[in-house]
Amino acid sequence: MAGEYNVRLSTYLGKRPVQENQFDKVSFVDVDPEYAGQRLDNFLIRHLKGVPKSRIYNLLRKGEIRVNKGRVKADTRLKANDIVRIAPIRIAERGAPAVVGSQLKRYLSENILFEDDGLLIINKPSGLAVHGGSGISLGAIEAMRLERPELRFLELVHRLDRETSGCLMFAKKRAVLVEIQQAMQRNQIQKNYLTLVKGVWPKGKSTVNAPLRKNQISSGERIVRVDAEGKASVTHFKVNRRFKEATLLDVTLETGRTHQIRVHCQFSGTPVAGDDKYGDKAFNDRSRELGLRRLFLHACRLRFKHPLSGDWVQVDAPVPNDLSSVLEKIPE
Repeated sequence: MAGEYNVRLSTYLGKRPVQENQFDKVSFVDVDPEYAGQRLDNFLIRHLKGVPKSRIYNLLRKGEIRVNKGRVKADTRLKANDIVRIAPIRIAERGAPAVVGSQLKRYLSENILFEDDGLLIINKPSGLAVHGGSGISLGAIEAMRLERPELRFLELVHRLDRETSGCLMFAKKRAVLVEIQQAMQRNQIQKNYLTLVKGVWPKGKSTVNAPLRKNQISSGERIVRVDAEGKASVTHFKVNRRFKEATLLDVTLETGRTHQIRVHCQFSGTPVAGDDKYGDKAFNDRSRELGLRRLFLHACRLRFKHPLSGDWVQVDAPVPNDLSSVLEKIPE
């Protein structure tokens, strides 16, 4: 099933029903123990779906949102059974969050790679953003919450680029979320990717250690570049297979910066196939003739120590059909 999901998501999201303003009266929210320790602003962003973030912060500044009757700041950490009082909020009429269509429903149900009481891991399709925003009404986290309404807590553990497919992890408990994210920061979670790059990967090159910095160009687009003043970024590479004009690489992340693999490959003179931002147009055109319609980057494996059981867990995401078919057509 993986790889057969069409990236044009509008086909699967369904129509948007008219949404009534559910926040036009004073509301009181009892904080569930699962949300103990969460920042108030993040709690509100999830609870007040459809309300702009700027409006939420404005309400906090004016004291129109209170915890246990007291004024609070955005970074206040909530405690179990706190009572959050929210004043009436007027919002413009807008469509409700997009409905998860039948094909996306089927994809999500058939592509669960791992699930237990604390974690849920799916094989995310290329084209599905991990969360909504910036013109995207529904991402993987919103879709999974709609599909699993019985889960009182469900949060993203990490992120993948919209065009990247593969292992995407959600936490079902706040304690699990915190521990897994701390393990990521300590580089205790192994994250492996498969990518196809232009040309010949330099012999003997197994690690790229080059700091990365986010920049904003004149069009307002965010772009990442190697910069001595950027954040430390380390990527490990191993040649999987060599082709006439391309190389298939196994990649292991030591750090997890935005666009890290794509920029480090570009920096090495071997940009990722299908990369419209950091790639080579001529190589992308040739790859398109072979059937590649998106970024050739797949998060193929996660290996970590489970926060609840203490056991080591390895989860593998099968290579999508659209990528494996391209590999079959590349000249040796």
